[in-house]
Amino acid sequence: MSLKKSHVGLTIIRDSDIRHESFTERADELGGLVEFYRSPARLQWTPTGTNVADYPRLAQLWWQNIGDAASGAKTPQEAMTSLAADQDRLMQRLERANVLGDCGPRLNEPQSREYWFAQPGAPKPPLANEKPQPITVDYDELVQSWQ
Repeated sequence: MSLKKSHVGLTIIRDSDIRHESFTERADELGGLVEFYRSPARLQWTPTGTNVADYPRLAQLWWQNIGDAASGAKTPQEAMTSLAADQDRLMQRLERANVLGDCGPRLNEPQSREYWFAQPGAPKPPLANEKPQPITVDYDELVQSWQ
């Protein structure tokens, strides 16, 4: 069933599905999807083991704040800052109530943006030029970089 769902929805869940012979046969028509998911590059883009605590309540917050940005009621930065604060409050309530037990959120102490920017890895501070001239990467080079 998982293999069939992977073929129909192209949302790969199991490594064994993407490595199945049927995906090898379809690779040419799937625009690099098979090569990508079979490559180590997928680990750079696909988090594993990350659970979202109380997804339905968080999703509600996302849409409220995205709606504010889309309508112009808030700038994108204001909406994302508001979303982060709303999510923190929800996670704090979940942590305090311990409704999810060992799988529940464990929040860090709040830190400044500068603190997080100074840490190894993401997030990174805004770039001086957030909209550089786009470049086109040759498809064959891209697929080759995944192998």
